Amino acid sequence: MNDIDQDLLAFQAAQYARQTAETWLAAFETALATRDPTRIASLFHADSHWRDVLAFTWHITPVAGATAIADRLATEQARTQASGFHLPPDRRAPRQVKRLGIASVEAIFAFTTADGQGAGLIRLSPDTADGGAMKAWLLSTTLDQLAGHEEKIGANRPTGAAYSRNFGGDNWADMRRKAVAYEDRDPAVLVIGGAQSGLSIAARLNQLGVDTLVVEKWPRIGDSWRKRYHSLALHNSIHLNHLPYMEFPPTWPKYIPKDMLGLWFEFYAEVMEINCWTGTEFTNATWDEGTQRWTAHLRRDDGSERVLHPRHLVFANGVSSYPMIPELPGLADFQGTVLHSEGFDSGAGWEGKRALILGTGSSANDIALDLHSHGVHTTLIQRGSTTVVSINPSARLNEAIWDEGGRLEDCDLIVSSAPPPLVLQAYKSVAKRMLELDRELIEGLQRIGFKHDMGEDGSGHQMKYFRRGGGYNLDAGSSALMAKGEIGLLQWERIERFGPGGALLKDGTTVQADIIILATGYYPQAELVRRALGEDMAARIGQVWGLGPDGELANMYKRTPQQGVWFIAGGLAQCRINSKYLALQIKAQELGKLGPL
Repeated sequence: MNDIDQDLLAFQAAQYARQTAETWLAAFETALATRDPTRIASLFHADSHWRDVLAFTWHITPVAGATAIADRLATEQARTQASGFHLPPDRRAPRQVKRLGIASVEAIFAFTTADGQGAGLIRLSPDTADGGAMKAWLLSTTLDQLAGHEEKIGANRPTGAAYSRNFGGDNWADMRRKAVAYEDRDPAVLVIGGAQSGLSIAARLNQLGVDTLVVEKWPRIGDSWRKRYHSLALHNSIHLNHLPYMEFPPTWPKYIPKDMLGLWFEFYAEVMEINCWTGTEFTNATWDEGTQRWTAHLRRDDGSERVLHPRHLVFANGVSSYPMIPELPGLADFQGTVLHSEGFDSGAGWEGKRALILGTGSSANDIALDLHSHGVHTTLIQRGSTTVVSINPSARLNEAIWDEGGRLEDCDLIVSSAPPPLVLQAYKSVAKRMLELDRELIEGLQRIGFKHDMGEDGSGHQMKYFRRGGGYNLDAGSSALMAKGEIGLLQWERIERFGPGGALLKDGTTVQADIIILATGYYPQAELVRRALGEDMAARIGQVWGLGPDGELANMYKRTPQQGVWFIAGGLAQCRINSKYLALQIKAQELGKLGPL
């Protein structure tokens, strides 16, 4: 087949995808306007899925099955008044793809609602039970902008008139100093944590005109990454890790070192005009039902305290907050050095010594590699079964959508379109492929007695992250060294207790150690809530992170049972995507468009 024939086929495929998508969207808009569930349901496969993010339900709402989808759409349409469904010229064009093994027409569309502008995704495939009619097996709808309160970006950017050529008055730097000081006002939103979560939500809120202050306990923005272990770099590649509005330079490496990332965070906070107080710890807050505000206490590095009265608290301290240090028999008797992984920097200075690392997750394995490279005799202690996935090529499979190219916003929309059942199905499929790619690596580990799994239901490391925030190793080379015996492996059940010289085994021998590193993870965000807001408030809010009854992350990126409390966490891509939706909800509450849950 020559190039002309290939171009003709590609053109015909593109035309077919466009016409198919336009036909379905037109029929959907007509059916939606009637609010007739039967008519709406006729456009969906019986086994279909809808994920709504704020557009129809003002919540993150997964719905499964044509009947349930049609009933909910018909009910919500009375308020939503969705219309104007079309294929926007500035988004990725409709195309034929295969997703979850289903040959489909996939299209990004736009629409309007009573509240603003929306964006969504459809996947259409033939329904053999209905003569091959093209029906949706996936629909996603998201609120993209609030009418009259669009983000101040692009053509809607600020004019700068407030300080441009303002001779004799405040210039931009003067205005920034005053804005950050909060001497004459309280912020509407107080964000706790100044890493990717806090910076993402603050940047989004800034563009919506919501006065926001970020507090960070470390002396500089970015220190939460700078102060991690010396050799740390991101485990997924740069093309999915950008922050909102500003992508990393094209010259940067594929896997970003921690210090580069810390530098970028500090730079980002400045150029995105994010109000930040560093060296500031959020200690506690109480809610006043009468004023609908918090009384929030902040402790500064100089010993002073500041009390603020925001309407919203956003906990952006990450999936990992306080180090989890288990009670281990005999550890207090150990005469060497004991560190939590949070306090580990480098193996430099420990050459020729012996190290025991409790844990077999990513941090434990990265630290083991660092120690090994410095000539430290290193042994990992495995307490429970661990999922092991090579960073390259296996972990790259989770980046497939971004690998397809196109605008970052389009990739993000496609990723966020999947409801929980399809997310689980996708990860199970990917985990099988990872297992094939890493078979030699895993078999080498199993030969030395390493306990390996691919998740409780074969869904791999990503679902472990969503469910429990750990239990896996994105492997950078430690597993091969372990299999060869260059890094040791000790199973927890062989240990009787710890003693002055190391780990005392049940057979009477001792594994000697000069340093014991506890790579035992962190308490979830709920622990900060408990400590800062009290037991009653923590109980009212309930689970934070992990999967809720609907399969979505519990209390993340959405209204919670306590008015004015919000949570954001995750990797850079998760924060970039979901900060948009969290910011829209806060803005809607500020406008009186959205009440408490």
